[in-house]
Amino acid sequence: KNPGKEIVVGKRVSDQVIRILSVYTYQSEKAEKLMSTEYYKFLTCKLRSPEKTEIFLIQPGETESDRAVAVLYGYQDGTVMRSQPAELSGMAADIKRIMVSPLDSGESAVYVASAMGENAIITDVFAVSNGRFSNVSQSNESGTSVQTLRNYYVYADDVDGDGVLELPDLITMKPLEQVRLANQQYLIRWYAMDINGKERNKQYTFHNFADGWYLTLNDRWASRITVTQEGTRYLFYLWDEAFETYSLAMSVYAFSGTDRVDLAQTDGRFVLYETEDVVYAAKLEADNSEILFNEITTAFHLIQKDWKTGET
Repeated sequence: KNPGKEIVVGKRVSDQVIRILSVYTYQSEKAEKLMSTEYYKFLTCKLRSPEKTEIFLIQPGETESDRAVAVLYGYQDGTVMRSQPAELSGMAADIKRIMVSPLDSGESAVYVASAMGENAIITDVFAVSNGRFSNVSQSNESGTSVQTLRNYYVYADDVDGDGVLELPDLITMKPLEQVRLANQQYLIRWYAMDINGKERNKQYTFHNFADGWYLTLNDRWASRITVTQEGTRYLFYLWDEAFETYSLAMSVYAFSGTDRVDLAQTDGRFVLYETEDVVYAAKLEADNSEILFNEITTAFHLIQKDWKTGET
């Protein structure tokens, strides 16, 4: 109870009872309530200034089918200031993850990921521009929804480690003649967003969620790649510049069992990564392949489970 300090308290008796958020200030060791409001989710952040902490609060719509809204509360000169509400793309109950990260243009933002149906995630990005709190992702003409493969969710992530969250966009690869649509594989284009909703491409990856690994792809051949699956073997084909012919460039394997190490090191294969139960290996299938050994060994990664939610 330090004078001049504010305390934020969220109260919830059960899932059926409306949650109440209250803010108290302590002046001369005496508590005074500054505000109280209903909420579904909230967090503290610093969107307007790195020196001032604010409350980012999500409230459900007026009915169960209405979209949720986000509001930003700040404290200035002894008064709680409330922003105009900004609408989310989905309902409050569909929210899966909330993250804080800088935008590509440097401003701090809140990223809210929500489920859309059984196999999609949509990410809303909230920030303050010219003093106005808004959903900056809604100014992005290409949208923010990400269709996912086999009911696996793809969340925003800092895939290149630069401190800025990248948003995922699934790209359909050009199919080979013998590949059926049901076996279609996808690339993920990761992009950063600025305060105006403008996108900047950052990285391309191929994610194998079933086997728990992914590859970062070089820009010069990512757009010309097609991936097919044969059991636990994934075949990477490269198209020519005109997209008229293709050739097998690389295969990636996942071996288990007692002879897994031997299998990973025979028939021209080499080890990419080894766990207690599985050995991941690759084989360059063409002598003139544009995919190089040193690129593949550094491009292979395991998909980590999120420590908060357990989701991949």
